[in-house]
Amino acid sequence: MTNYEELLTIAPSLVGDNDITTLSNISALLNMYMDNINWVGFYILKNNELILGPFQGKPACTNIKVGKGVCGTCIEKKETIIVKNVHEFKGHIACDSASNSEICIPLYDKSNNLYGLLDIDSPILNRFNDIDKMNLEKICEILNKGLNGNL
Repeated sequence: MTNYEELLTIAPSLVGDNDITTLSNISALLNMYMDNINWVGFYILKNNELILGPFQGKPACTNIKVGKGVCGTCIEKKETIIVKNVHEFKGHIACDSASNSEICIPLYDKSNNLYGLLDIDSPILNRFNDIDKMNLEKICEILNKGLNGNL
């Protein structure tokens, strides 16, 4: 089980002046603390497309159109999406065939502009729940206060 209390204590200390280093460190922190995941990282919104940002895991899709797949749908709806079984999600983009469930949380910069998203995949079906959602949204709120949009 993920120790979100500890994660939420450490995360603010990793938010700095440079978005790349902040996102890199947060993806590493989540990868260290979360069990049963096989990919964790960020996609950055640029010109109505998601561009791969800092991550931990196997190589991933580099560009995702808004509205396509789980990530693109998260950005289009501007809301957290939990997918219990990605193989049942219409239009799922399979970057890693080992992934079976996924959670995506939208990110905003400190000016409240849509910035991108946090994406986490798991090889376990139904890996993510409301406790994950609530705590990962808190991690994203910490990020939202520090992201400058300076990529």
